[in-house]
Amino acid sequence: MTAAANEKSQSQQWHHLSVREVPRHLDSNLETGLTSAEAAKRQERYGSNELKGKPGKSPLMRFLLQFNQPLLYILLIAGAIKAFLGEWVNAWVIWGVTLINAIIGFVQESKAESAIAALASSVQTDATLLRDGQKVKIPSTELVPGDLVLLTSGDKVPADLRLVSARNLQVNESALTGESLAVEKDTQPLDPKAPLAERTNMAYGGSFVTFGQGRGMVVAIGEATETGRISQLMEQHANLSTPLTRKFDKFSRTLLYIILGVAALTFAVGLGYGNSWVTMFEAAVALAVSAIPEGLPAVVTITLAIGVSRMARRHAIVRKLPAVETLGGATVICSDKTGTLTENQMTVQAIYAGGQHYTASGAGYAPQGEILQNEQPVEPNSSPILLECLKAGLLCNDSHLEEKDGQWQVVGDPTEGGLIAVANKVGLTQPNLEREMPRLDGIPFESEFQYMATLHEQGKKQEGKFASSPLAYQDSEHRIIYVKGSVEALISRCQQMLDEQGELIPVEQEVVHREVDAMAHQGLRVLAFAMKSAPDTQNSLDHRDIEAGLILIGLQGMIDPPREEAIRAVQACQDAGIQVKMITGDHAVTARAIASRMGFNKNQEVLAFTGQELTQMDKQELATAVENGSVFARVAPEQKLRLVEALQSKGEVVAMTGDGVNDAPALKQADIGIAMGQGGTEVAKEASDMILTNDNFASIEAAVEEGRTVYRNLQKAIAFILPVNGGESMTILISVLLARALPILSLQVLWLNMVNSITMTVPLAFEPKSQREMQRPPRKPNEPLLSGRLLKRIVVISVFNWILIFGVFEWIKATTGNIDLARTMAIQALVAGRIFYLLSISQLGSAIVNKLRGRIEQISDARAIGIGIACTVLLQVSFSQWSLMNNLFSTAPLDVNQWLLCLLIGLPMVAVSALVNRFDPPN
Repeated sequence: MTAAANEKSQSQQWHHLSVREVPRHLDSNLETGLTSAEAAKRQERYGSNELKGKPGKSPLMRFLLQFNQPLLYILLIAGAIKAFLGEWVNAWVIWGVTLINAIIGFVQESKAESAIAALASSVQTDATLLRDGQKVKIPSTELVPGDLVLLTSGDKVPADLRLVSARNLQVNESALTGESLAVEKDTQPLDPKAPLAERTNMAYGGSFVTFGQGRGMVVAIGEATETGRISQLMEQHANLSTPLTRKFDKFSRTLLYIILGVAALTFAVGLGYGNSWVTMFEAAVALAVSAIPEGLPAVVTITLAIGVSRMARRHAIVRKLPAVETLGGATVICSDKTGTLTENQMTVQAIYAGGQHYTASGAGYAPQGEILQNEQPVEPNSSPILLECLKAGLLCNDSHLEEKDGQWQVVGDPTEGGLIAVANKVGLTQPNLEREMPRLDGIPFESEFQYMATLHEQGKKQEGKFASSPLAYQDSEHRIIYVKGSVEALISRCQQMLDEQGELIPVEQEVVHREVDAMAHQGLRVLAFAMKSAPDTQNSLDHRDIEAGLILIGLQGMIDPPREEAIRAVQACQDAGIQVKMITGDHAVTARAIASRMGFNKNQEVLAFTGQELTQMDKQELATAVENGSVFARVAPEQKLRLVEALQSKGEVVAMTGDGVNDAPALKQADIGIAMGQGGTEVAKEASDMILTNDNFASIEAAVEEGRTVYRNLQKAIAFILPVNGGESMTILISVLLARALPILSLQVLWLNMVNSITMTVPLAFEPKSQREMQRPPRKPNEPLLSGRLLKRIVVISVFNWILIFGVFEWIKATTGNIDLARTMAIQALVAGRIFYLLSISQLGSAIVNKLRGRIEQISDARAIGIGIACTVLLQVSFSQWSLMNNLFSTAPLDVNQWLLCLLIGLPMVAVSALVNRFDPPN
């Protein structure tokens, strides 16, 4: 569709026009549709009815862009330095690390950029329409504005339509609007300001017809449709970088500038002392290599990958590695309601019949549960009026339930499914009741009348568990009419109602409306049920038959109930200092009631805002609403996006959950988008960073816990790696300033930074979660990667490492005169100290200390640390004892006494670590 056509379609308020005005604006015909010739012209003018994504970058460019990261700059520089020195093996090792990181990023990006393709497939289908007055079926891509489309139950709506006729038409728009129930459609003009979810005379592309028939005229195709506008929002709002990548970028740039500055200073100072430029260049290279944490990117990638694996075991599939840590840092979770916090199954929870109140246990369409009065189970035979109310809901019903793969599903309207399920809880079943009281005729539900009615034979008087209706006691020969519908539609037709004993009494409208209000304030959707006797000769049913004389049986209140495990998960998130906000397309009253049940604001009142209210707010008012509100109802896709952006502008780390097409832009904008794996649309999944395989909000809590564990392990890795780089850098810099021989060579630095560091640091990625993890508040979003406490730890340990390396080197060189031996013992003493330090920051070390103190603490997942230490010992033995390594790294073999001396020299690290841990606990 052209840009001009887009603007015209979007500016036109089709829902405000009458049925007669629509074809005039589109130059079409209400009876015959377009001619084939006119359709061909419009196809050429407007193009195909499909969504097209913007051209992407070439694969080669996307691959090269993976190297555009400061951390990788450092590695590339290190590799270039080693290549310049002719050490090609070492250079290719470093470059190999950068290549692996780039390949991982390229593969992930290729998978992640298919959201627009998923959107396109969500609206493509076959369409039945009138062309030249004849019914034809064509691919939906060939539709043009002005086409007259025919809709029937089960159809996918192929484009945005203005309905021109509707007979009992109901359309499920949950993927677009978030409304959990199918919307009853009509053709009446609406207020031009009517929100998307309340445009009952429109049918939007990608939604499904669940019941009835209708006709609609195409008013928008392709990118001009509501779904198309969402695809444009997704293109305009590219994924933000995650907090982790932002922090690493800042950290890497800062480190890069420091390294280059200090290396230049070292070179200049050395020249000032009269050293040759070749010697000082070697010193500057050694300092640069010592300061660059070559193993850090690999350790980060491995740590995140382990987090991905752990989350997968807890039903959370991570599509982008940095999302693992991001979720752990979330300060706000914006959750969709339908199917995420709730069961997505209508459930009757309250019944008012014969002046008595009843509650129903159980959730969803499964027959498990019972009817309770005053928390005691009700015997069906003891309450004939309750039974009559349930029978009315079961018989005045066009849907049925079926079990598939152990799950009960409704075939038809979800509301009717809830009525069947609650009747099943007392043993009433559709097949049996329909055999005993067969339907003779019916009036289907129409939005104009707001009720449905059925005519039944009474059958023979029943004995035992399910007695006949109260009216049957009076005249079992009469036939019976059951009616269900809105309270407003039925109460005016009822002159009488049944009391507890089944006696007829005058309708007390005030009492009935009071009961309705009480249910509505609980977020329940209320249906009224009535009955009327009919002559035994009556075989058909007409609206005139139920204009008056109905007898009110009772009320049933139903809701899409919250998941029990989701309630616990919300509580756990709040205990962990994470705000939970509901953003939904559903009604404000229903959403507020669900939020109250789930304890969103604990003991405080839940503050809710509607999309219409948000539209009228300026930036300051919106910021206040976002901060104080817990529920945002009747929210359009652009408003979801605006809410997420408002939260991010306040410095919040936002996790957004969703399952529909309407959630996709916000999912993509959020710091981490979480889609539902079972009930979610492909569009939502492709726009997300993480997918819940069990559609359970409770899995988010588990994922948050794993994410926090990943970040804590990353900090441990940084706290372990950087002090070695700091100690090495200080050693080389001070040696140059003091005009001393270098205690450690550049190749030996590379061994420590790449081989030794990775061997000892990777086990930290396997550290189990702390039992106190979800009792801590979220870390501050603006907290730098190197926090003040972490920086102090790094400085203290770096100084100790410098003293150890410089002191051992100078001592051994002075006493033996063997410079290779001095360097070897300095390195081995440093590694011994690192082993003690590794134990001090790991949970294994904490458990060992507690055990020595007499405290019983289970040591879990300790194998990784043990294996890491064992591998380190073997590598270091070969580093000094193997002649090949002696020649390669300029090391010397050590005897037993020298090994013990290195171990003793490294032992003071225990005291230093204990001192640091006292002020900055690692776990």
